[in-house]
Amino acid sequence: MVNAPDITAETAIELGLIPEEYEQIKTILGRDPNFTELSIFSVMWSEHCSYKNSIKWLKTLPREGLRILAKAGEENAGLVDIGDGLACAFKIESHNHPSAIEPYQGAATGVGGIHRDIFTMGARPVAALNSLRFGTLHEGKTQHLLRGIVKGIGDYGNAFGVPTVAGEVFFDECYNTNPLVNAMSVGIVKIGSTVSAISYGTGNPVFIVGSATGKDGIHGASFASQNITDSSHEDLPSVQVGDPFQEKLLLEASLEAIETGAIIGMQDMGAAGIICSTSEMSAKGKHGMKVWLEKVPARQLNMKPFEILLSESQERMLLVVQKGKESQILKVFEKWDLNCIQIGEVTNGNSLEYYMYDELVAEVPAESLVLGGGAPIYDRDYTEPEYLKQIYSFNPNEIEVPDDLRSTALKLIALPNLASKKWVTQQYDSTVGINTMSTNAPSDAAIIRVKETNKAIAVKVDCNSRYVFADPFTGAAIAVSEAARNIICSGGIPVAITNCLNFGNPYNPEVYWQFINSIKGISEACNIFQTPVTGGNVSFYNQSYDGPVFPTPVIGMLGVLEQISNRMTLNFKKAGDLIYLVGESRNDIGCSEYLTNICNISFSTVPHFHLEEEYKVQSAVKKLIEKRLIESAHDVSDGGLFVTLLESAMVNELGFDITTNQLIRKDAFLFGESQSRIVVSVSPEKEDLFINQMINEEVEFCALGEVLDSLLVVDEQEWGEIREWKEVFDNAIGKVMIHAVQ
Repeated sequence: MVNAPDITAETAIELGLIPEEYEQIKTILGRDPNFTELSIFSVMWSEHCSYKNSIKWLKTLPREGLRILAKAGEENAGLVDIGDGLACAFKIESHNHPSAIEPYQGAATGVGGIHRDIFTMGARPVAALNSLRFGTLHEGKTQHLLRGIVKGIGDYGNAFGVPTVAGEVFFDECYNTNPLVNAMSVGIVKIGSTVSAISYGTGNPVFIVGSATGKDGIHGASFASQNITDSSHEDLPSVQVGDPFQEKLLLEASLEAIETGAIIGMQDMGAAGIICSTSEMSAKGKHGMKVWLEKVPARQLNMKPFEILLSESQERMLLVVQKGKESQILKVFEKWDLNCIQIGEVTNGNSLEYYMYDELVAEVPAESLVLGGGAPIYDRDYTEPEYLKQIYSFNPNEIEVPDDLRSTALKLIALPNLASKKWVTQQYDSTVGINTMSTNAPSDAAIIRVKETNKAIAVKVDCNSRYVFADPFTGAAIAVSEAARNIICSGGIPVAITNCLNFGNPYNPEVYWQFINSIKGISEACNIFQTPVTGGNVSFYNQSYDGPVFPTPVIGMLGVLEQISNRMTLNFKKAGDLIYLVGESRNDIGCSEYLTNICNISFSTVPHFHLEEEYKVQSAVKKLIEKRLIESAHDVSDGGLFVTLLESAMVNELGFDITTNQLIRKDAFLFGESQSRIVVSVSPEKEDLFINQMINEEVEFCALGEVLDSLLVVDEQEWGEIREWKEVFDNAIGKVMIHAVQ
């Protein structure tokens, strides 16, 4: 192998490394790297692959639990025992930077990539979720991004044949340049039938399967580890191109190949492509690997070694197969008309050797490249943000209560963050696979039937990034708690989480302070709810010339319903049922949609929240559901109590008659977002049993009113028919998008 004398520290800097890292690479190799080797280190030591600025704090998250079968970082996704000999594999990841540059393909390949993480373990994906952040809806750029991203998610997911069952969409000007696209996949597998991302057994053949390799996505991991700038559109080759039909074939072929028993290990080729898969599998198995790059099926002629190694072309997997059983694997992939080519073999030692037509083009130790091995670990400086002074100075008494609350409520439900997201969700197939139980009978979490059992799983994504901006510790704890609240309200038991931590530049001490305190908030809440972290993703550098986005630690939570019959929905069932609030309302309008977008106050304190109080409320509602004492349950969150009531009423076009608490300012009672509150409906025949149960629980509760046929009444004032409100709620976003420039 010939060294390249023109490689310098400046070359390393151009590839995203820092001078100290370049010196560390020379020490590891005992010589100067060539360009291919330097490119390898640049992607594997990028933030996207190495977590070098976050791993110290990620290790503080709770990862132990009785149901945990694969701890965070051990496999491509978390693995949780759900009973009956079955496990659930689930994970959430970001595809933010690619989606900012090429929204359709960026979002589509985000969906494809997260599904591959699930089925590479042997689990069949049964559900997809997403968490999306956009800028101001009335901006032309936001409309362009929204249209492209939603279409990308829908087209890929619908064609792949996995239902998109839940998600969230949030708009704020801080995301004008840098949208966030977080995709989650959930799969089911028999315990004992999983495959690990590992390589061992000297002489075992290494296969690449799936699509051919092109030049798309080269240095994509490095691209995801820098700020979005005016010139970022020039990085379009860093965006991958997806093919959902090819992925469907790859899914079926991979699961069939696993059944042969011939596979030692398997890993998806995501960020950093071949180099990431070969290095991570080899390091985990404490073996080396020899790879012949000219054998890799290529879409383009004359691809250079570093291009083949770093390509992030989609729908590809790396397999290590038991020697002598190659024919079994070849037969499976031939059946599905997919490439299945041996490109290497497992070797002794820990060296990765990459050849191109018998020339050694790169040689690096596997362990030196990976997280937990030789990849650098940093602890950045951090300091409390200056803007918090404005947060702390907020005085709610300076905000006047509106005279016309009905008019205010109408404006509120038309806000993009509160209005129906049907313009988005109607582009997703939520019922393919016929296991989704929450499409036509909505609940706070999506409910997926587990075939051949009496069980179901409940899944949800949650995060109010405005809360996290106001108080990262409390806001992150609320994200975990609201996800758990949604699982409880749906009849499930929270069991574990995955997270996608979206932040600005970690070299900014204020951003790093937000990150650390969010981690601490997640940890405290997960400990209370006994929901260990099974894995996830950190996405730094969500920042542009406008500054960083809101800190956005998105929580994906898994819950289990031991009996499908235990499921609960959010909708009022019939007129005459009684409406109760479980939990305590407070004189609190902080960080609410009402305060932010109706009163135009950008800096305010996080809503009232206390973890112990939250846990008690959830425990009480869990027992109410188990004892069949309530007809519906819906948590109070964005938009406050009025929006919760409206959402419960609109499903069956029922109305309600409620009385506000005279001890609390009316805007706070109706629109405030203080936490740990759940609206339930109770049939009159069970009211006494309900009240006795709540007294025993020693949890605050109060009567709000009753369900009506169709009229809305607040404090004896008629607010109109439910259909009027539903018309506004359902069409607010669609009316904007129908007039948007295509």
